[in-house]
Amino acid sequence: MVARIYRPAKTAMQSGQAKAKRWCLDYEAEEPRTPEPLMGWTSSADMKSQIRLWFETKEEAVAYCEREGLAYVVSEPHERTRKAISYSDNFKFGRIGTWTH
Repeated sequence: MVARIYRPAKTAMQSGQAKAKRWCLDYEAEEPRTPEPLMGWTSSADMKSQIRLWFETKEEAVAYCEREGLAYVVSEPHERTRKAISYSDNFKFGRIGTWTH
C-alpha cells in the first residue's frame, strides 16, 4: 500500500489559503471501485481509501510513514505565480493602453 503526501490546492470557492497550508496523507486504492448492482452507487471494499490524515509540515507526514513502515510518495506543491495588482492601477497616469468606456 502506497501513501501519497501532498499539500492540497485552494478551492475555487475561497479567496484565502485556509486549508492549503497543511499537508495531507491519503492512501492509494488497492482495489478498483465497482458499481453496486442494487442502487448503482460506486463502492469499494478498500477501507483505507477513506482515511485522510492532516499534518502541519511535510516532515511530520514523512516521519509518520517511516514510523509506521508505510511506502510513501511526496508530491511537491506548485507555487502560485501571480503578481499583486491593485484596483487603482487601472486609473494611473502612466498606464499602458488606452482607457475606453
